[in-house]
Amino acid sequence: MATQSSAETGRGLNSQRRVLVIDDDAMIRKTVRMTCEREGYSVQEAEMGAEALARVESFRPDLILLDLMLPDVSGFDVCRDIRRMGSRVPIIILSAKTEEIDVVVGLEIGADDYIVKPFRPRELLARIAAHLRKARSEEDHDGDGRMVFRDLIIDTNERRVFRNDEEVSLTHTEFDLLAFLASNAGKVLSREKILNSVWGYEFPIETRVIDVHVRNLRRKIEAEPSRPLYILAVPGIGYRFTATKP
Repeated sequence: MATQSSAETGRGLNSQRRVLVIDDDAMIRKTVRMTCEREGYSVQEAEMGAEALARVESFRPDLILLDLMLPDVSGFDVCRDIRRMGSRVPIIILSAKTEEIDVVVGLEIGADDYIVKPFRPRELLARIAAHLRKARSEEDHDGDGRMVFRDLIIDTNERRVFRNDEEVSLTHTEFDLLAFLASNAGKVLSREKILNSVWGYEFPIETRVIDVHVRNLRRKIEAEPSRPLYILAVPGIGYRFTATKP
């Protein structure tokens, strides 16, 4: 009697998720692929930016692991192009670049997370699982609708945000962060609480990931980002969403 391969068995699982690894280092691609496949993920690889964009359309990944140093184009450009395609797939940058400016730029152009190489496989898997868990909960979400704050409407069912009746384009993580802050309006939320609730894990982060996403949100939802009405910083602790419902 023929036995099914693990790949064939995996394809039969409805819960299986697709991960696209974009990196020009063959050894890193192999390591990440084997790590992910052991967890049951379906994995495809891309070495070049142009190849990666083609695979985004054909493979339709549930999550992307993206290096910044690619032979043909910058990983920053790949991230921008993926977002311009209208895709909201979670993107985790894996990079040896440790300068905070690189992390900030990566997050500002639409990445959801940033992991510095070398990384621990356990941490990588934890972050992948956290982002995919959020994506699955979004698919199954049946919340009670809308939160309205002055000129801001947050639709948790449709995962859409409107300011002055105009739709605001947010990434998955930006929406999750805004919805979490708004659903706890008036409460002071620590960075640890935000990290665990929005990102879904407790590993320490290398840079001010939360701060960058807050800055992005302020640019998109505040009339005057330098004088925010909605998302206020609480020095030494975290943030507080403040707005009076009409």
